[in-house]
Amino acid sequence: MEDLGEVSFPIWGTTATVLTTDADGVSDAVAAVREQLASFDVACSRFRTDSEIERINGSAGRWVEVLPLLVDVVEVAVRAAALTDGDVDPTVGEALIVLGYDRDFAAVLPSGPSTRGFRPAPGWRLIEIDRPNSRIRVPPGVRLDLGATAKALAADRAAGAAAEVVGCGVLVSLGGDVAVAGAGPAEGWTIGLADSHLDEPEPGQSVRIGDGGLATSSTTVRRWSRGGRTVHHVIDPSTGRPAREVWRTVTVAAATCVDANTASTAAIVRGEVALDWLASLRLPARLVRADGRIERTATWPRPEEVAA
Repeated sequence: MEDLGEVSFPIWGTTATVLTTDADGVSDAVAAVREQLASFDVACSRFRTDSEIERINGSAGRWVEVLPLLVDVVEVAVRAAALTDGDVDPTVGEALIVLGYDRDFAAVLPSGPSTRGFRPAPGWRLIEIDRPNSRIRVPPGVRLDLGATAKALAADRAAGAAAEVVGCGVLVSLGGDVAVAGAGPAEGWTIGLADSHLDEPEPGQSVRIGDGGLATSSTTVRRWSRGGRTVHHVIDPSTGRPAREVWRTVTVAAATCVDANTASTAAIVRGEVALDWLASLRLPARLVRADGRIERTATWPRPEEVAA
């Protein structure tokens, strides 16, 4: 069995974990991952006044020249919206602010007055991208939030960059978003599952992946209260309200972490029909109902099918 290296560190209100199949390479892998994450933070954080996305959000409808990375991230977000018929929509920024998620989650007030004036997402089709000139424009009043897909893309790119630097298998986990690159362990990477990345994996609930990505979307972690009612951060773009909690957690495996995250987030928003939708796409998924019952789609293994 490989001598795995492992390092974890806090990032973006969650935990980053870097695993390498060669323990001697873990320090260099972590450095490569941190470099990627720093670039994504400057491009995509809506909690930094100097970020590229905040320049767009404050542009009053003007074209904004941005770094190529942000063009990539916004194109990925628009693709996710198109693939999910708008159930994963990057124009939910104002809806999150109305709910009180207007700062880094650690600083969000745990309780507050009732939310009024919910803001449905204006719609991803309003986003204009000029790739040749590295420019983006959104209409006045439209605020982008790239949280759903940017973190997953960061995991994909960080894993790829680290594997190229160290020349061995690398796994990068950013909270519930996992990407692998390079030649992994012979038996695959074993990933334990839980409602929160902060929890110990549930007994008998794990899966192995050899390539691609795994993403978990959950309504159980980023929760707060407004007017005595609990709200969470997974927004239904059609209403601007937190998605109805048919599923408390959805985990999907796909060719990339971005694709897995797109599907897991959309499944939370879609509710009961997500089962048939994921099955039609042949995406292996594990869906946990609000009462704890577990559903599986495609080739997702049952507990007894995963070796200890």
